[in-house]
Amino acid sequence: MTDHLLNGWRDKALQFEDQLGTLVIGQADAIRHSILAVFARGHVLLEGNVGVGKTTLLRALAQGLGGAYQRIEGTIDLMPSDLIYYTYLDNNGKPQVDAGPLLKQGEQLATFFFNEINRARPQVHALLLRTMAERSVQAFNRTYHLPHLLVFADRNRVEKDETFELPAAAKDRFMFEITIDTPTDDTVLQDLMFNPRYHDTDRLLATLPSGQLQFDALNGIAELIQSHIQSTATLKAYALALWKASHRPAEYGIRIDDVDMAELIHAGASPRGMAYFIRAAKVRAWLAGRDNLLPEDLRAVYPATMAHRIFFNPIYAYRNDTLMPAFISHILQHIAAP
Repeated sequence: MTDHLLNGWRDKALQFEDQLGTLVIGQADAIRHSILAVFARGHVLLEGNVGVGKTTLLRALAQGLGGAYQRIEGTIDLMPSDLIYYTYLDNNGKPQVDAGPLLKQGEQLATFFFNEINRARPQVHALLLRTMAERSVQAFNRTYHLPHLLVFADRNRVEKDETFELPAAAKDRFMFEITIDTPTDDTVLQDLMFNPRYHDTDRLLATLPSGQLQFDALNGIAELIQSHIQSTATLKAYALALWKASHRPAEYGIRIDDVDMAELIHAGASPRGMAYFIRAAKVRAWLAGRDNLLPEDLRAVYPATMAHRIFFNPIYAYRNDTLMPAFISHILQHIAAP
C-alpha cells in the first residue's frame, strides 16, 4: 500500500518538475532543488540577479501546490507587525484592522514569498524565523497555526545599499540556498528573447494546472518518504564525515591554495543543517525510484544544503563567493564515498 502511494506521488512530482521546466527554462537545478524542498518540507532561500526567473518559478510552485499564496516586499521601513496586520481608515473614516499576509489565509497558507528579504530589518527576520521554525504565529492573544507553510525568500545579490545581511541563525532555518543565474545556453537565451510565450508571465502561468500537488497532503507524504528510504551504516559514516569536514577540514586532508586551513572555519554546519541534508537526500532517492540512500544522493544536495551554513573567519570571509564553491568541491573530492 505504501509503495503504491509513494509511486503515484513520485509520478506527480516528476510530471510537475517537467511542467516547471517548460515554464522556467534553463533552470533545471533550481527546479529540482525546489521540488526536493517541497517534499522535504524545507524552506528555501533564493539568490540571483534581477530578471532571471525567481518570481516566475515561485509563482509556478505556488500554483502547482494549491492552497493560498502570499507575498511581501522587503523594505527598510517594514516592521514585524506588517506581517501580521495592517491598519487603515474605512469609507467612514473609522480605523480598521485587517489580517496581514501571514494570517490572512489562516491554515490554508501554503506558500509565503518574502521578496528581497535582505532589505528588511533584523526584527522582521526574527519574527519570520520563529514562524518558519514553529509554523505558527502568536498574535492577538492567541496562536495561529500554519501547518502547511513553506517560506521562499530571495536576495538581490547586486544591490547592497540599505540592506541587512542575514545572520547565521536566519540562514540556518532555510533548507537550501539556491543560486539562480542567467542561463548560458544560447538557444535558451534566444528563446527567452524572441519567443512571446515567455514575455507575459500571467499568460505563461495560466497554462499550468492549479493544485495538482494537493498542498494539504504533503506533510503526510513527506513523513512516508522519510520513513521509507533506508540507509546503511557505511552511508551514515560517510554522511558524518561530510559534516565533520565542514568543521575540521585539515583533519580530512582538505587543502586550498593560499588558505591556512586551520584559520579558515569560523563555524561549520549545524545539526539542524545535517538533518535537512539527510531529508533532502532521501527525497532525491525517492524521486530516483529507490528505497535506499546512495552516496550520489548526498553529494547532489550537499552544496545547496551546506554552503550557507558554513562561515569563514573574517580574514577569508571577503572571499566567500570564490572560496566557498572551492571548499565544498574539495570536501566532496577528498571524502571517499563508500
